Amino acid sequence: MGGFLKSSVAKKFAMALSGLFLVLFLLQHFSINFLSVLSPELFNETSHFMGTNVLVQFLLQPVLILGIIFHFVMGIYLEVKNNQARPVKYKKFNGGSNSSWMSRNMIFTGLVVLAFLGLHFYDFWIPEIVHKYVEGSPEDAGRYYGELVEKFEDPIRVGLYVISFIFLMLHLLHGFSASFQSAGWHSKYKPWIRKATVAFSVIIPLGFIFIALFHYITNV
Repeated sequence: MGGFLKSSVAKKFAMALSGLFLVLFLLQHFSINFLSVLSPELFNETSHFMGTNVLVQFLLQPVLILGIIFHFVMGIYLEVKNNQARPVKYKKFNGGSNSSWMSRNMIFTGLVVLAFLGLHFYDFWIPEIVHKYVEGSPEDAGRYYGELVEKFEDPIRVGLYVISFIFLMLHLLHGFSASFQSAGWHSKYKPWIRKATVAFSVIIPLGFIFIALFHYITNV
């Protein structure tokens, strides 16, 4: 067991599980954000619940942050190890002949997504922490929609969000399906899983892009 936990297989398995966990968070995050398009009041109510619920704030939120850190650190570690393990002659091999651009550039698309997460935390998470725990401001259940819309008044920021979600789409197109394979749940349901992961990888990022563009266009 100790040997297994130190093996590359175990590390890839842990990487896959963390990726699937982040996919669930992404779906939950999209569901809440899409409410801002349908109903500002419902978006405020849901955001207020998520922002004040003790379980969410002090259990799920730390787990999420640790999951993000683990996923990206492990991804970089595995990429470095894979590069070190490749023979010199492999560098001359045309990888594009038997692998997709997404699979060969997961580290690149992942770093772009990581940079976007830094921007997203700067835009929303840090101001929320300052508002509640540094300034000690009184809670306002109706402030969330206005804060969201304000961020999307800047065309440069909207452009950065659009580009970032395109790279997220590219990252998911390979990573989501590969997570099932690494976790050992891929072979039996391969056609179904492939179709479902492709659909998710395209629809959810496009949904986030729609939200950003919707608020920019309707508030210019």
